[in-house]
Amino acid sequence: MNRPVSILLQTTIPTTPDDWSIARFGRLAAFLREQRADDGAPLFDVTTRDRDAPGASDTVLSRLDQSDFDQLWLFAVDVGDGLTGDDCRAISDFHRLGRGLMVTRDHMDLGSSICSLHGVGAAHHFHTKNVAPDLPREPDDPYTTSISWPNFHSGANGDYQLIKIHGPIHPVLTNPLSPTGAIRFLPSHPHEGAVSAPADSDARVIASGTSKATGRGFNIAVAFEAGAGHGRAIAQSTFHHFADYNWDTGSGAPSFVTEPPGHAIVHEPQAMADTQRYVRNVALWLGGRDPQ
Repeated sequence: MNRPVSILLQTTIPTTPDDWSIARFGRLAAFLREQRADDGAPLFDVTTRDRDAPGASDTVLSRLDQSDFDQLWLFAVDVGDGLTGDDCRAISDFHRLGRGLMVTRDHMDLGSSICSLHGVGAAHHFHTKNVAPDLPREPDDPYTTSISWPNFHSGANGDYQLIKIHGPIHPVLTNPLSPTGAIRFLPSHPHEGAVSAPADSDARVIASGTSKATGRGFNIAVAFEAGAGHGRAIAQSTFHHFADYNWDTGSGAPSFVTEPPGHAIVHEPQAMADTQRYVRNVALWLGGRDPQ
């Protein structure tokens, strides 16, 4: 029997009730903990935490390469100061040891402390850091005018979007229960961030979305295959694909979230099933196992 895959779900901010602390990803953690192998054994051993108080390196992230974790799901919810140099070096060494990373952020400069992470950091583009030459220099979301580019309006929080598969169906996007054999839906968000496949890497864009405001296409997920000196990784356009609020707006959101919510995802079983299938697939794939 294989041992459970050890997963750390971690944010880049200290515990702050009125922010995107790890408690707001509780449904994700619970879902992963519920997953079982064919023999009934747990597939995943999940640890959840926020970072330590700011001003010093995080006691876990700064030593991640010395830990027993198999993969890190990093929710970069900071305003640009969420990781120290020691944190980034240890996370990068963790990846170089062949272990998995799922790194996600949001609009504008939210989460831009991840830019120096090995490999996957270069896949994330921001307003003032690692700016992509072809990135639109105006906001895509016309409703929340306080948020500048990059942002892409895939729909209201609580609704869902139809995604586009790129190239051969990547293992994290497979779903034998879907009519297409692939995941079709993920949660929507009014202002997703920008990701791309770095030119000097073996990464590729595996899924994209379409703005409901402008019709622009934008990348949702970039996959890095394991290679010499690094493990598998996923760069995701927004942490809202995994947040409780986007799985069910009844879970609540921080007070600074002012956009009117939607409720479509709780009324469309296939959208929620696809979302959870994607989560399971990513966790298995990052752990070196084939999604089933």
